[in-house]
Amino acid sequence: MTDTPHPPHAGDRLVASPVKGGAVTESRPRAGSGPAVPRPHRPHRPARPGGKAVTPWRRVMTALAALVRLAARVAALSVLLYAIFTVLKANPANVWYQFVETLASSLSLGLANLFQFADPRWTTLVNYGLAAIVWLIIGSAVAGLIRRTAD
Repeated sequence: MTDTPHPPHAGDRLVASPVKGGAVTESRPRAGSGPAVPRPHRPHRPARPGGKAVTPWRRVMTALAALVRLAARVAALSVLLYAIFTVLKANPANVWYQFVETLASSLSLGLANLFQFADPRWTTLVNYGLAAIVWLIIGSAVAGLIRRTAD
């Protein structure tokens, strides 16, 4: 009554069997006595997690949120560019400097004179850098609210 255990075979259930490319998959026997069919390594994943339907309203609101986020980033970039120009002592007579200065002064959100330091370059860097951060925060918050209205 001593049955010696047999080593597992490739066709046995839950036994790893090699597949082309060196990957090992789990095997299951077919119904009947045919060869084993390899089981896929990864489970099937749906194409769209959550399964939310894409409607025209959702597309419009997503595009609007992206536009708001882009506008806020452009505003933050122009304000930060002015701060960098000032810190690196760019030529104030240059046309690009004047353009960025005009744009940044209108986008500073009233933060241009919030802090006063002994060095005017530090004053500009801190105040306009803070305005750039506020633009990024406001843009992200508004874009998030717009995106939520699409759901």
